[in-house]
Amino acid sequence: MNDGIFKEEWLEEAKVAQSRAYTPYSKFNVGALLITEDDQYIYGANIENAAYPATICAERSALVSAYSNDIKKFKAIVVITDSEEPSSPCGTCRQVMKELCDDDMPVYLANAAGKVIKRSVDDLLPLGFSGKDMEL
Repeated sequence: MNDGIFKEEWLEEAKVAQSRAYTPYSKFNVGALLITEDDQYIYGANIENAAYPATICAERSALVSAYSNDIKKFKAIVVITDSEEPSSPCGTCRQVMKELCDDDMPVYLANAAGKVIKRSVDDLLPLGFSGKDMEL
C-alpha cells in the first residue's frame, strides 16, 4: 500500500494489537491501530464475552480508549484479521467511526499476509447519520 499516508510499520503495530485479542469463542482475532494526528498509537483488540452482546470489537476498543483519554483527532485506523481477504468493520463499528472520526479519515483493512485495502469512513457508511449532521 503506497498512498502517501500509510506506513508499513502500522501493519506490524496492528498485529501487536491483534495479539491482544481475547477470543475464546470465535477464535477470530481482530486488531485495530488508531493513529492520532500527532502520530500516537492507540491499540484496540476484540474482547469477547460469553454473553455475546457484551463483546466489543477492536475498532470500538481503540476509539473508546482514545476518547477516554481525551484524544479526539485521528489520522487513520488500521484493522487486521487473519482472514484470507481483509475484513470490513461491522455495522456498529462503522456507525461509531462515523460519529467519532472525520468522514474522509482513511480506514485500512488488512490481513496477516499483508494485503491492504484503503477506504474512508464515508465509504464504509455512505449516507450515514451522526451528531455532525445535527451540528453538535
